[in-house]
Formats: sequence, C-alpha cells, structure tokens
Amino acid sequence: MSALAPPLIAWYRENARDLPWRRDGFGAWGILVSEFMLQQTPVARVIPHLEAWLSRWPDAAALAAAAPGEAVAQWANLGYPRRALWLHRAAVQVRDRHDGVVPRDVDALLALSGIGDYTARAVAVFAYGDRHPVVDTNTRRVLARVLEGRAQPGPPARGDLVRMEGILPADRADAAIVNAATMELGATVCTARSPRCDACPLAEMCRWRAEGFPASPDLRRRQARYEGSDRHARGAVLGILRGAAPEEVDLAALLAEWPDPRQRDRAIDSLVADGLVEVVADRARLPR
Repeated sequence: MSALAPPLIAWYRENARDLPWRRDGFGAWGILVSEFMLQQTPVARVIPHLEAWLSRWPDAAALAAAAPGEAVAQWANLGYPRRALWLHRAAVQVRDRHDGVVPRDVDALLALSGIGDYTARAVAVFAYGDRHPVVDTNTRRVLARVLEGRAQPGPPARGDLVRMEGILPADRADAAIVNAATMELGATVCTARSPRCDACPLAEMCRWRAEGFPASPDLRRRQARYEGSDRHARGAVLGILRGAAPEEVDLAALLAEWPDPRQRDRAIDSLVADGLVEVVADRARLPR
C-alpha cells in the first residue's frame, strides 16, 4: 500500500462532507446524474438541482421517456446546458442498450453520450465499488504538490491515471476511499489559491511543502467574463424559452431588446446548432 493511503483514509473518515451521492443506497443513476451536474459547477449549486431532478426522474427510463426540452428546462441555471441534452441522450442509451440499468463496465460507460474518463471511472468506483483510478482537477492538484513539488498541475494527461493508480491500495473498498479522499482534500484543504497545509494529512509527505512552496505556472484554462459574452446571450435566450415552455416564442421577439443584435442572432444560431433550441415557422422552442 502506498504511504499516502493510510493518512488519506483516516482523514476522510473524520472529515468527509455529508453529500447526497456519498450516502448508502444512492444508486448508480443518482451518481451518474450528480457527476454530470458537478462538471464545472460548485457542489452547493448542484445539490438542490440534483434533488429536484431525481424526484422528477428517479431512473434512466423515466428521463428517457421525457422530451429533451424538459431536461433542458429542468437544468435551469446550472450552466453549460448541453450537459442536459447529453444526460438525456445517455438515459435513452441506458434504457435501450442496458435495460435501464446504468452499466458497470468502464468501456460501456464511455460509450454513453457526454461521458469521459473521469465520469466513467467515478460511476464504476463510487456506484459499484470497482477499483479504478479516478482523477479530477482537485486530485491532479494534490498529486502535483505531494508527488512532484509543483504548485499547480500541468494540463490533463493519461499519466494522471497512472499516478493515481500508483497510490491506490489493492483492496477495492480502500481504493474507493482513497479516490474520494484525494478529491475531497483538493476541494477543501489543498485548494488552488489558499491551501491549508496545517490541516493536511499529507503535509509531512508533501514535496511541495518540503521544497518551500516553489511557484509554478498555473496552466488552467481561464473562463472568459460572462457578462455581455455570447454565453450570456445564450443563457438569456434559454431563460426566455424555459419560462415559456412548452409554448413557442416568436423568433423576432426573442431577446429583441438585447443590445447587440448580431450577438443575439449568433446566440440563437449556436443554440440551434447544439440542439438546444428548435425553430419552426419563425417560432422558437425547446427541443421536443
């Protein structure tokens, strides 16, 4: 067992946040939905949306039976609304390919819409208890500091899975805890801007700390300003259509007061191209 595993396991058992998807019996479908929602979205914003979503669609078959536009409307202000469409498509695939049961196999999970390396392994590990390395941004930062002495991780790479595999215990249950603990440590203690090294269970093993906290370039992609951006215009269009759903909105009147008409048209065109909006006979609606 890696020397990092025992302190991580002990720390997690004492300090892990009580989050819905960590509770016994939450189920593979709930974990899959939570992982879609948690992509680039803070935990506090996700929890109420997750609870409402699972109350409405408690399994993949229930979501698959709904119109895609209902999923987009329910997504509300979570951001990156294409995730709602991908989740709906994944639900249809789970229903049609897997008899409504979220698959356990990583390759089968990767074949579902909107699922990448992280989400596939997270479902296999946290829903089914299988042993795989699970790596998110928080994990990568912890490993970069503890193992490599760098303040920030480099760009995502396949080597991240190799490094995480290297600290996992052989026991499946312990490996799942180490995966979760490393993410939790990065989210709550070994944070990007204000790490609390005095509260870190790995402080005595941390190469970054031992070398005097050397600076390293922050290669994370920076999110462009939202206010006045194309994303802002897209969100405003979807907000109007969600409010009107299931009714249609006259295309000419849709966001007619937006200060930049070309940006407004560009937003609508991009939403149509993404499948988030349908335009029929000069009227716009959420997809059916």
